[in-house]
Amino acid sequence: MKNSRNNLRLHRKKRIKAKIKGDAKRPRLAVFKSLTGISAQVIDDEKSTTIVSAYLKEIKQAKNDIEGAKNIGILIAKKCLEKKISEIVYDRSGYKYHGKIKALAQGAREGGLKF
Repeated sequence: MKNSRNNLRLHRKKRIKAKIKGDAKRPRLAVFKSLTGISAQVIDDEKSTTIVSAYLKEIKQAKNDIEGAKNIGILIAKKCLEKKISEIVYDRSGYKYHGKIKALAQGAREGGLKF
């Protein structure tokens, strides 16, 4: 039986998740990408709570492309800085680090977050 692309991604996600943990000092920035949008959330793994989240639909005139992903990164950085969070751990959720995932990370760095 051939593995689907998403099953392979979920297998990579398990490997990545085993190595990184977010805490109150350095929460985890988790990214999810679908066909219609991209979302990001900052998670404290010790308390199992979402601190901040952002979705493509929150930004007016945003498209599901690299510029939209960069805008999500800037938005999530802005929300994190309001909550006094400046350092995070980046969780790409098994996606390759290119395209939208890379643009989101660059947008978060431009917004003031440190990885």
